[in-house]
Amino acid sequence: MHNKNWLVGTALLCSLLTSVGHAAVSAEQANRLQGDLTPFGAEREGNASGTIPDWTGGYDDQPAGYEGTGQHHINPFPDDERLFTIDSQNVDLYRDKLSAGTEALIETYPTTFNVQVYETRRTHTAPEHVQKNTQENARRAKLVANGNGIEDAYGGVPFPILSGSNEQMAKQAMWNHLTRWRGIYGVRRSNEVAVQTNGNYSLVSSQQEIFFNFFNPEADADSLENVLFYYLSFTVSPPRLAGGAVLIHETLNQQKEARRAWGYNAGQRRVRRAPNLAYDSPIAAADNLRTADDTDIFNGALDRYNWSYKGVEEIYIPYNTYRLSEKGLPYSEILGVSHINPDLVRWELHRVHVVEANLKDNARHIYQKRRFYIDEDSWSIALVDQYDARGDLWRVSMAMLKNIYELPGVFTTLDVFYDLQARRYHVQGLDTEEPSTRQFTDNVPGSRYFSPFALRRRGVR
Repeated sequence: MHNKNWLVGTALLCSLLTSVGHAAVSAEQANRLQGDLTPFGAEREGNASGTIPDWTGGYDDQPAGYEGTGQHHINPFPDDERLFTIDSQNVDLYRDKLSAGTEALIETYPTTFNVQVYETRRTHTAPEHVQKNTQENARRAKLVANGNGIEDAYGGVPFPILSGSNEQMAKQAMWNHLTRWRGIYGVRRSNEVAVQTNGNYSLVSSQQEIFFNFFNPEADADSLENVLFYYLSFTVSPPRLAGGAVLIHETLNQQKEARRAWGYNAGQRRVRRAPNLAYDSPIAAADNLRTADDTDIFNGALDRYNWSYKGVEEIYIPYNTYRLSEKGLPYSEILGVSHINPDLVRWELHRVHVVEANLKDNARHIYQKRRFYIDEDSWSIALVDQYDARGDLWRVSMAMLKNIYELPGVFTTLDVFYDLQARRYHVQGLDTEEPSTRQFTDNVPGSRYFSPFALRRRGVR
């Protein structure tokens, strides 16, 4: 009887420990963020061959002619020349530096898709308060709810130094992406398209507003009220979709409380809860080429997958992709028949954290396996390989990263979602033909602005 009680007690203790997750690193380890590591946890030194340089503070300047937030970005490196191009003729020489998805795109479109490589510029940085909060997070942040939430983190990278078990390190890396620095409050008018096999497409225009509560200057780790961010989006065109709107309150502990979502139907003039706006729910505006959790390359709960950390690799990823955001660049020049114009995409060699997710036996999702490539400097997911139930590579997601220098910090220009089997693709974030691009400010509307009532009000407009 005593042995049975001991076993039950031990099992309960293990369960509680698993629920709490791994605690923060020691003060001595955290001090590495002021030494051999960058303030965000990346290796400060470059690689031995010199193809990845040292991090020397990132890019926190603004090029001549740039007047501030809302203006389309000016390329700060206009004189950089292409070093070489990887295509179907020489791909064998570079396979060890390519993700499976990038390699598959070269093989699927051998005469048109290529990777144009430039010198590596480690441009990521963030304001002093983000760096300071990251230092504090390293000593206190922890996973909770079996990795489906975090606690004692605020305003910076939660886990700049990955630690604990392999699974915990994988989940920490994903939470670093989910909470990465993207400003405090942003507004963007942009377009998304689903490009058909013949190259035809129709624009879906919308305005998005997002308040990153995790970086709320009036909050701290104890007063976030389990809210990661507030997101409000309403569709402007085409007429059949115009007036529709979506509101999301994303949570920091999705086991304690799942995301809260509402949808506004302009035809019915009604706001309704949208509990299914998560996981693999198809997105109509993307012609079902993007799932709900594909948005932002990945978002939402981690609970349907088993997670494993595969280490750090050096691969080519889209980076400093300023040409894709030049004011006045026609969308027709960006959007090719089978993929976006490779002449507009700058690729660089960067170190990435590789994380793999395999669907649990008792869970449902259209992707059986996902492999994420997370930029070492910014914790932004740059590439994702996504596999179907047969184990075949199905879809490839790409974030066209660049430094948003008014923040400053690395974020995305466009997100592109390729379906290798259907030979179609989807692009989100087109704004070069818009009069202005995304705008950032520290002046945040009150919480009532992100209420279901506000959703109806904005949707009617």
